[in-house]
Amino acid sequence: MDYARLADEIAIWMRDKLREAHATGFVIGLSGGVDSAAVAALCVRAAGEHVLGVWMPCHSVPEDLRFAQMAAEALGLELNSVDLSPVYDAFLTALPPGTDMARANLKPRLRMSAAYYLAQSHNYLVAGTGNKPEIMVGYFTKYGDGGVDIEPLGELYKREVRELARVLGVPQPIIERAPSPGLWPGQTDEGEMGITYAEIDAILAAWAAGTVPDLLPDRIAKVEGMVARSVHKRALPPFCPVER
Repeated sequence: MDYARLADEIAIWMRDKLREAHATGFVIGLSGGVDSAAVAALCVRAAGEHVLGVWMPCHSVPEDLRFAQMAAEALGLELNSVDLSPVYDAFLTALPPGTDMARANLKPRLRMSAAYYLAQSHNYLVAGTGNKPEIMVGYFTKYGDGGVDIEPLGELYKREVRELARVLGVPQPIIERAPSPGLWPGQTDEGEMGITYAEIDAILAAWAAGTVPDLLPDRIAKVEGMVARSVHKRALPPFCPVER
């Protein structure tokens, strides 16, 4: 694949989406990962100076800020900060006790609210950072990091995102960093999912080509289950049919 050409094509598509929405730029949450850094670079290509890069810590790992700053500096993008930690703490005091995962998923949902506040204030669109394997297996928070206006990387496998990031000038330490949503210390995508991105990429690519994945049956079954359980995340809320 010609990744330089792909970068231009995605940027053109993003500009088209701005025109369709009568918007003037993008808000992009920088997390310190390769996906957000690649999307930030695409936003700059598409909208120039009309890009608001924002770091939204919510009891976040300090190392994430270092990588987010690295990405912003490499792209010539000012990094704004909105600390959601006090909001998160206050929200939990108003809520009844919940599960660890419910508390963790509150963080990306607060970030979504903040991103849309900023976007509406600037007449911008919220740019998402989801890639194809994350979206297909449902590895995102519904109405959290999945609550966006566009997904520039939505048709790209993880390996393709890394190659695109190199062309876009994303620093190598970010490209090589283990993917993580950063909801708690030591969390990684692959550790939580129990499967590697390389395996998910291979399975999804084989299905797309109409072939049988060259992987163990338990790996294939795992991805099949993840895709099936997350159908609701990829669809608008269903309407109950009413006969008249």
